[in-house]
Amino acid sequence: MKPIQDLHVRALKALPTPKALKAQIPINETANRTVAEARKVIQNILNGSDKRLLVLCGPCSIHDPEAALDYADRLSTLRSKYEDRLFIVMRVYFEKPRTTVGWKGMIYDPNLDGSYLINEGLKSGRELLATINAKGIPAGTEFLDPITPQYIDDLVCWSAIGARTTESQTHRQMASGLSMPVGYKNSTNGSLQVALDAMMSAQHPHHFIGVDQDGQVADVATTGNKLGHVVLRGGDARPNYEPECIQETIDRMNSNNLSPAIMVDCSHANSGKKHERQEIVWKNIIAQRAAGNEALIGMMLESNIFEGKQKIPADLSELKYGVSITDACVSFETTERLLQHAWEQLG
Repeated sequence: MKPIQDLHVRALKALPTPKALKAQIPINETANRTVAEARKVIQNILNGSDKRLLVLCGPCSIHDPEAALDYADRLSTLRSKYEDRLFIVMRVYFEKPRTTVGWKGMIYDPNLDGSYLINEGLKSGRELLATINAKGIPAGTEFLDPITPQYIDDLVCWSAIGARTTESQTHRQMASGLSMPVGYKNSTNGSLQVALDAMMSAQHPHHFIGVDQDGQVADVATTGNKLGHVVLRGGDARPNYEPECIQETIDRMNSNNLSPAIMVDCSHANSGKKHERQEIVWKNIIAQRAAGNEALIGMMLESNIFEGKQKIPADLSELKYGVSITDACVSFETTERLLQHAWEQLG
């Protein structure tokens, strides 16, 4: 018979099961405590019983585990210094949604060379998360592929559903079963309703096809995840962090019977994709929060050791240490200054 399936599939490579990878790279007691306590704190921030500001900061994407651990160690000092007013979570993103094509993140291409060693990417990602959490630093990420959480979700205290996937039924179903609080971004065109619909959908139980810890295809039944909030990131090159936009978001969340809980992403369309403009957004939101707007529960900052971004060079030895290869980031020096500013203003 004429072949009629897998016509455009070049290869299929077996991956370890989630259970096998977790056995190879287990979570230790300190990391377990870091995740559990951070999830509880974020839940309390969402319900208003913890008045600290949630801050997600870190590289746009992780491509160098050594630099990521360097960043984590630097961030650890600031977490302790400002912990009475800020609850700081490291942004540890391994999956990058692309508008068309491009490097998809460390899980998919850990060697940055198009070799797509996903097996190694999953291992490296889990090892890095385990080490960061073992240092007492909680980690947040964006889940893009719906199977990825089975490999690393026990090491994540907060997750995002991105602007390109918030409208996806697959991701709403996935979010309904995630074990941690979830932030839903408005769409790339700026639509807020997409994020509100996602948040409402994920609060309900779902049934969908997924995989279990043994890698077996399974009928997944979820309870629904009520630990959600909105992430405003701007859209169609327009920001949505000004007071009138924040008030509109509050009003629309109330009208949809959702508790107003808003995080503002200082990057992306809110900064016009200019990393230095993240500071403008940051200070605007801190001023709104200091003025008494407690619906503003969090901020997201794209930050690295050094500012800016770089293209992946043909000769990887030319890769600059601590500089983003995706969106441009502010430097750690700037990050420290902005965190101090927030701490002072929120006193």
